[in-house]
Amino acid sequence: MLFFLITCFFSFILFHKSLTLNPLPLWAYEMRLLSLCFWQKSSFFHITKSIKTTLLSLTSSFFTFKMSPKKKNLTSKVENIEITSQLAILDLPDLVLECILEKLPPEGLCRMASCCTSLRDRCINDHLWDRHMKNKWGKIIGPSAYREWQWHIASGKSSIFSNQNKRNGFMGYLIHLWPLALIRSSFSNISKNKKSLPPVDSIMSWYLALESGTFWFPAQVYNRENGHVGFMLSCYDAELSYDRKTDTFQARYPPHGRRASAIETGVTWDRLRAPPVDTSPHDLHTSDCLNELQPGNQIEIQWRRNKEFPYGWWYGIVGHLETCDGNVNYCRCLDSDDLVLEFKQYTRGSRWRRTIVNRKEHREEGNEADGFYGGIRKLCSNEEISMWKKLWPAEVLE
Repeated sequence: MLFFLITCFFSFILFHKSLTLNPLPLWAYEMRLLSLCFWQKSSFFHITKSIKTTLLSLTSSFFTFKMSPKKKNLTSKVENIEITSQLAILDLPDLVLECILEKLPPEGLCRMASCCTSLRDRCINDHLWDRHMKNKWGKIIGPSAYREWQWHIASGKSSIFSNQNKRNGFMGYLIHLWPLALIRSSFSNISKNKKSLPPVDSIMSWYLALESGTFWFPAQVYNRENGHVGFMLSCYDAELSYDRKTDTFQARYPPHGRRASAIETGVTWDRLRAPPVDTSPHDLHTSDCLNELQPGNQIEIQWRRNKEFPYGWWYGIVGHLETCDGNVNYCRCLDSDDLVLEFKQYTRGSRWRRTIVNRKEHREEGNEADGFYGGIRKLCSNEEISMWKKLWPAEVLE
């Protein structure tokens, strides 16, 4: 500290002397270099760290120290004061505590829920878990998945903790999900009470069921069966189960005729979507856009190999009639009852390249050789269109 003061003193003198026109002596230049070297070596890090520590300790003592008088002695001379150096999180104002909980990730909420009953009641609140559900699962969870979950609850299969060790209860399940973050022995006593478990119809229970992979839910998979050439630019319904270790899914497709259900592993998030329409893969979708479709519009159409198969959604583009030269100024394709659909992922001359349906009387059309075409939906979302373009095959299909 003495050396620090000396260098500061000489730095001030040197600065003052530098304002004059007289040259400085040799020892002054040496002291200037010594002062500069000292500041470079010391910097402000240790000083600011000391100030910061002091301010934090003062602030902590202001808010957290509690004083409680001890019993007076017989002489009643002086009251002894006991200082408590920690503030319980439940002592925070409700709004502050709520803001903290909203910033926590799912594993953080589970860890907080394991502390005590009061925090548990706060941490399992639906409005906290609704945000996490939308952020992670919103793009692949649709109405059909919600109905499946409701049926899951009604059937009595909703207890995601039933397969866990009864001594561990909820805590055993959480350790299975987040083993490093949630090992708290203090929660083992709370979990013995069934009331400590989240309600089966809560969003938290649904979220944890999805995370654990125990709940299979309906969604749709692009380019099923690892991009098999027979399913390029298609999207099929499947039941999905999440694998948290690999951050991928297992897909179970409906059986095709006499064929058993096909199962695909390692399905990534970017190949999944929630069903855009609430139509079963075995039912014909009611088309409500046929009269407005014109060349250049991008569509999805149901197609199946035969009537024992479920429908899949296939990407296509509305094309021009053979009698139209494609000139926009003279095109009358919109006035025709015939609607041309093109699948440009297939080479010209392929039987899969082009088909024609009737605008007014369109139902399921086709045959056993070329398959059956079902309902049509117009693509209006740029997000949907860009997704199909990302999946476009590198080579034209036969």
